[in-house]
Amino acid sequence: MYFFEWLTWLAYIDPKAEREAFEKQHKKTKRKIAYESDDQEMFEAAKRSISITPRSRGPVYTFNEHILEMRYGMWEDKRGLISLLSLALIMYSLINMAIALEDIKILVSLSLNYKGESYGGTLLTGFVFLTLGVGTLWLYLKFGLRFTRFEMFTSRHLLIRFNRITQQVYLHRPPYCGGIVTLPWHGVTSSGSDKKYATAAGVGLPLELLWPPSFTGTLHPELVHVGKASNNFAEQQSEWEFIRRFMDEGPEGLPRPSITSHFPWPWQAFTPQFEGLTHYFRKSSRITKLGLALISPAFLIIGTGHWLSLMLCWKPRWPRIIREAGLPGKPVPPLTTLDDYPPAIQARLRENAYLWATRPGKRPQRKKRTPTRKPKTEIATACLQNDISGETHRADGSSG
Repeated sequence: MYFFEWLTWLAYIDPKAEREAFEKQHKKTKRKIAYESDDQEMFEAAKRSISITPRSRGPVYTFNEHILEMRYGMWEDKRGLISLLSLALIMYSLINMAIALEDIKILVSLSLNYKGESYGGTLLTGFVFLTLGVGTLWLYLKFGLRFTRFEMFTSRHLLIRFNRITQQVYLHRPPYCGGIVTLPWHGVTSSGSDKKYATAAGVGLPLELLWPPSFTGTLHPELVHVGKASNNFAEQQSEWEFIRRFMDEGPEGLPRPSITSHFPWPWQAFTPQFEGLTHYFRKSSRITKLGLALISPAFLIIGTGHWLSLMLCWKPRWPRIIREAGLPGKPVPPLTTLDDYPPAIQARLRENAYLWATRPGKRPQRKKRTPTRKPKTEIATACLQNDISGETHRADGSSG
């Protein structure tokens, strides 16, 4: 499901006037300021070994001496919802037009052999169903087809390819999500490198990789979510350590991952519904488990939509220069730069470059809060103690 990637790309190319108008209406929206020291800390953390058990949970499509290719993308488990809604709208439109077509056939037959029969009701129902069918189809093609393309009639998966020979990373995605991109391995940061970079301790989210604008050459960061949703931070650690060791040290000593086929087998559609939920299932109460069992048909429906989505997409194919990258005598793919985009996109990216720019130097330390009350002087403290002792003496005398 490419919805998250599409939203991210829109944020990079959002017109400045529209964004400023939105920020003016929502004054509470505040951008987080990044400093060079923050990036440097993340770079250093990404270079360190963080786990003694490197392991990839996949899906892995290619693994050899110099290539590691995996699936990436957010909300893969939700894939199928848009497909089901799209198919429902298409079926609704086609059924209405089929009913209207039957009424048109009756009207044509009456016009050829008219014997005084009443045709007003048939004419009305034919007009209503034709309007509903054609109108729904027009609205879908104009406004809904762009969302259907997130799951249908597009590349079957978003792919990320790590090439340890060229020390490059390649992203395969549709043009409306930013297109195919070539990035340097040096400069990547990861949510699996330290727990403070993992959102919500990594539960329910895939491993996150980030390239700051200073390493992308396109004036904006590149953010990708690799592999399956995790149950805990340890799984993100193992996934990141597997990728880091492959790129920095080679495949020797790494456990060989199971290779996933690009063919859309049914289990590839139903198993993602349970990614990142093992931790939740183990700690949930019996009532919660019973409720999950009762709504299990919903998982079956979404999985069916997911499978239809996979079957109505095609296997992604890399450009030839990326397929041959790292082979003897073959050229190294150039890194993606701003010039690789159309002029209109270049202008938008330049306009928005300030949003992702980092401030030089270190992040200033937070100032300690100073107490608003002034500290009491020694004279005031002594007077207060005398008053308290005097009140106690009077209370003792009255009780006697």
